[in-house]
Amino acid sequence: MDGSVSLTAKEREVLLRKFREGITPEAQRALIRLSAAQGWTYLVMQSLLGGSARPIAASKQRWKGGAVAAWAAARPARTKVLAAWLVTITTWVMEKTPRDFGMSRNRWSGATIAIVLVEEQGVTASIETVRRALHESHLAWNRPRPIVGLKDPEYLKKLRRIQQRLRRMEADETAVCQDEMDLQLNPKIGSMWMRIGEQATVTTPGNNEKRHLAGSTHGWTGQVFVSPPGTSRNSELFIAHLDDLRRQLRHYRRIHVICDNAKFHTSHAVQAYLRKHPRIVLVLLPKYAPETNPTERIWWHLHETITRNHRCLSMQELVDQTFEWLAAHGQFKVETSRYCRPQKA
Repeated sequence: MDGSVSLTAKEREVLLRKFREGITPEAQRALIRLSAAQGWTYLVMQSLLGGSARPIAASKQRWKGGAVAAWAAARPARTKVLAAWLVTITTWVMEKTPRDFGMSRNRWSGATIAIVLVEEQGVTASIETVRRALHESHLAWNRPRPIVGLKDPEYLKKLRRIQQRLRRMEADETAVCQDEMDLQLNPKIGSMWMRIGEQATVTTPGNNEKRHLAGSTHGWTGQVFVSPPGTSRNSELFIAHLDDLRRQLRHYRRIHVICDNAKFHTSHAVQAYLRKHPRIVLVLLPKYAPETNPTERIWWHLHETITRNHRCLSMQELVDQTFEWLAAHGQFKVETSRYCRPQKA
């Protein structure tokens, strides 16, 4: 080499690490044998591979006496075996639980997979081998997203009914998507950066306090209307929010409020309020379908940004931060794919 490329010790370490990540042990041993066949010295091979002389000598010794032919013949069979049980454990993880194999667990672990693999397939693999195999199948160890198991039998029918209502709206009518959320002085715990080997802490006040917010997202502009917090999630909170909507959207003749099927949304007090104020029209979403309400996504972002791991010492401080965040964002992008914007027939 002409020496035109120079590396610092740190740069060399980074490049060697990237090289080792992309090469299997078998490929490394093959490279050692090829290099030895070219007459390269131990010093040159150590410099290239970034290893010590011991594995290089061990690799050269293993290749003597026809080991190349034996390795080439054995490799496809071993690959076939590995591929077969990799497909098997991937199917287990995606479609079954350990209880299907008589174990008293509801989720898989590396050790559980290794045990079942021996019992069901007669294949012995370490926990680390199982972990690497699952990563090769593009599986990762993450927290699942909870969803409601029940489904409204009239799910599609109700969504179509909402779409039809919105299509028939006139210019002096509007629609909002309404929902409630809770603020708690005890912070919600979320992932955060911390030093390896040390678990960070989040201080909680001990005596929890709760406040409930009622908010609505304007279906066309994405503007969010949030009423002052209440101490209970009830009809009183909902009616107070409907009053706010009447004032803030007073230039509309009719306001369609799309909301979920909570009992306090259809209580006797709410029905009496609607009879007194016919400008407000309630439109109920399908049951057990929070994903149909775009305001849910706004609350999710608020929790991710404000309430998780918060360090507020008082509820008023947390409420102030919440309204500051909402005011700073102003308007949110509304997901219109389902029903939020009226469509031309």
